[in-house]
Amino acid sequence: MESWPFKIVEGPAGKPNVVVELRGEEKKYAPEELSAMVLKKMKQSAEAFTGREVTDAVITVPAYFSNNQREATKEAATLAGLNVMQLINEPTAAAIAYGLDHMADKTWRNDKIVLVFDLGGGTFDVSLLKISKTGVIDVKAVGGDTHLGGEDFDMTLVDYCAKEFKKKHVLDLRRNPRAMGRLKAACEKAKRDLSSTTFTPVEIDCLYEGIDFSIKISRAKFEELNSSYFEKCIQLVEKCLFDGEIKKTNVDEVVVVGGSTRIQKVQRLLEEFFDGKTLCKDMNGDEAVAFGAAIFAAKLSGNSDTDDVVRDIVLQDVTPLSLGIEVRHGDEKGHMNVIIPRNTSIPTRKKRTYLHDRTLVSIVVYQGEKNKVKDNILLGKFNLYNLEN
Repeated sequence: MESWPFKIVEGPAGKPNVVVELRGEEKKYAPEELSAMVLKKMKQSAEAFTGREVTDAVITVPAYFSNNQREATKEAATLAGLNVMQLINEPTAAAIAYGLDHMADKTWRNDKIVLVFDLGGGTFDVSLLKISKTGVIDVKAVGGDTHLGGEDFDMTLVDYCAKEFKKKHVLDLRRNPRAMGRLKAACEKAKRDLSSTTFTPVEIDCLYEGIDFSIKISRAKFEELNSSYFEKCIQLVEKCLFDGEIKKTNVDEVVVVGGSTRIQKVQRLLEEFFDGKTLCKDMNGDEAVAFGAAIFAAKLSGNSDTDDVVRDIVLQDVTPLSLGIEVRHGDEKGHMNVIIPRNTSIPTRKKRTYLHDRTLVSIVVYQGEKNKVKDNILLGKFNLYNLEN
């Protein structure tokens, strides 16, 4: 982070703060404050377009967001003056858009198993869903990585170019935030260009200490630099299918959304994984998630003018991460005992019986997939009193 005009520092209660330096002056923001600025701008744009005040919103979040991240998103919306009607997962929103787009198809008679592959600028999400012609969208499994996306692909190019510059001029331009910012912008453009061409130049005048920088990047080189990221995407798809107990041969449609799905290598790997299946690219990858969220907002609004198809949409979602409690194994404390496994349909009810000889029990609830509670997310705790043996 030292190469950029911002840095992450620890705030109150261990929460991160973002320190932004502008014109030599530092200002500290909580992540919720920065998110609220974005939401407030979107609220103003919507009000300018509709000519009406906007008070309610359906907000999409990455499928693999934890409970804490979802709560922080709600807090940001409150700061922006919005009431959150519901948070829905981004690939689920894309599936809603897909379902509405295809429900009028008279050849569609049976339920469809649809996998939504959503690779954006900062996150990767994959969802496995069963969509019926009647409008029921049943989420079978979700997966992904909240730190995998186009930004990572940009940075591999930035690192490669910075090393080439240092090799040629014996200068480390990472020390200059402005130079790194210009290089990142050029690399991001190169990444986009390589979706439609096999070679592209990265050319920047006076990049560092008056030295011009010029290099030609091939699509093959870009794919080589990011091969581990692309392979991880396919591994997460495989994991999602396993969690949903669906064979890849039973998937009827693979829907791709998100700007990074324009990368040719990503498309090829996905097609190869599904044995040559043609990917569904009918929807605008940049707008599908927002379109689906708008459809769901129309349903929740209960407006009498809402189309019957939209009113009939029923969303059955799952919990993205396992929920459990802290237990003792032998003499060792701090183990996670999963009560509700990830990808369990919600709402749900689970019952677990423990033998004990105490009249007071403290229950500590965690979210996550690690064996040790210290590696998971603390959701809360409560006490049970006056228990009878």
